[in-house]
Amino acid sequence: MGVKSDGTVVAVRDNKYGQCDVGSWMNINKVAAGACHTVGLKSDGTVVAVGLNDDGECDVSGWTDIIQVAAGGYHTVGLKEDGTLVAVGDNYNGQCNVGNWADIVQVAAGVMHTMGLKSDGTIVAVGNNDEGQCDVGWTLIS
Repeated sequence: MGVKSDGTVVAVRDNKYGQCDVGSWMNINKVAAGACHTVGLKSDGTVVAVGLNDDGECDVSGWTDIIQVAAGGYHTVGLKEDGTLVAVGDNYNGQCNVGNWADIVQVAAGVMHTMGLKSDGTIVAVGNNDEGQCDVGWTLIS
């Protein structure tokens, strides 16, 4: 995946689920790629997605005021201007349980977990923790 300077997107490789069907996307600022889906953040704060949608990971059409997107294995997370998050898709391990998070300045999504950086430098995480990937009881030092 790549965003060109004119706001269009290019994609290569496996397109089994249509995850590379981004040729019509315009006004894109950022992209994120999940296992079988692709998410694009438009300059107006709305979000588009293509690819496998078996778990609803592409159900982002109503999202607004988004400033960052992250794509996990089969879930999608959006960071809103107000520091809250929205999430859709596979929630088998609780990776979409971010509705009560606030004061988030950056978000990341793993295969089955989601992490957020808060403005005070602390990290929050939810989802699969079978290998300690959500054990983030620490603060970033700037």
